[in-house]
Amino acid sequence: MHDISGKPAERRLLQGSVDLEADLVEDAPRRYGLDIAAAWAAIGIFAIMAMGVVYIMAPILIPLCLAVVTGLIFGVAAEKLNEFGIPPLPTALLLAGVFGSGLFLVAGLLADPIAQLAANAPDLVRGAYDRITPLFSRLGWLNISPETFQGGQMSMEKVLENTGSILGILSSSLTPALLQGMIFFAALVLFLSARLKLRQMIIMSFPRRSQRLTTIRIMNAIDSSLGYYFATAALVYAALGVVTGLITWGGGLAMPALWGLFAFLSSFVPFLGVTLMTIALAAAGLLTHETLMMGLLPALAFFLVHLAMENLVMPAVMGKRLEVNAFIIFTAIIFWTWMWGAAGAMLALPLSIIGMTIADELRPAKRKAKRSLPG
Repeated sequence: MHDISGKPAERRLLQGSVDLEADLVEDAPRRYGLDIAAAWAAIGIFAIMAMGVVYIMAPILIPLCLAVVTGLIFGVAAEKLNEFGIPPLPTALLLAGVFGSGLFLVAGLLADPIAQLAANAPDLVRGAYDRITPLFSRLGWLNISPETFQGGQMSMEKVLENTGSILGILSSSLTPALLQGMIFFAALVLFLSARLKLRQMIIMSFPRRSQRLTTIRIMNAIDSSLGYYFATAALVYAALGVVTGLITWGGGLAMPALWGLFAFLSSFVPFLGVTLMTIALAAAGLLTHETLMMGLLPALAFFLVHLAMENLVMPAVMGKRLEVNAFIIFTAIIFWTWMWGAAGAMLALPLSIIGMTIADELRPAKRKAKRSLPG
């Protein structure tokens, strides 16, 4: 019977819903500590096995990942060419051809200096011994004397022998590198030509409209972030290469144009690139000049210029459009270098940008702010 006041009926209905929720809570299965530990252990075992598979399949995954990342970087350019009426396959061939021509040009510029360096390696090593051993003898607290380099693993004969073995290893790995290069270019052309179909397939794999909109927004953000970052970084690092060439020319080092090219390429690997470049400039300066101050001056000048560009120029150009977490980048470089070597160090930055872009787009606050279809 209906209550005139309505309040007792509302209270009975509310009490019934509370009792029903209590019964559902009591009937729900409880997860004890051992069950939670077993679930996390299964996740950990899966992660370890996945890393093992990634490590074992490195010869195949490295060129494929490089091709996908390069295709994502060229995504904005591919869209512009498609808007001009160029079909996907010619667009893919054009972009891959331009990228391959750039790589072959760089390889051609490096071939002759590297051949000269390999031919003069014994003389350079002996000259380094003659220059460095007096410097060590002046620093008594290191307990290093010229006799230290006369025997054992640090002797002249051992160093020259290891130099020859390193060159042999590099020459023997040339064939696998060529094979991986062919896989890379084939995958790059196929990825760029089928890029729109892949996007459509991934988007339509989600059943709900909101999920599809989120996927579209994430893909657009990844293309924009990678393209904008690497286009801006290429211009900034090209200026750094020119400045490095002038520094090495003023510092009396040989082949300043080659030093500028090395500075440009190494800057795309954060932390490790500038470290190796600074050490190389310091070593070359010490071999060229008699005094310690003049020998270290080019390396110091390069380090200060690179520091200013990374901390002043790049943030001013990028603004807050793409904030890169330095700790995440450093951790990613260490991890991927351990997994895949030099190729992993090159892939660490774009993979980190992709991961941080996805995490930023999936934030709850951003999902509420952006519900419309992105342009």
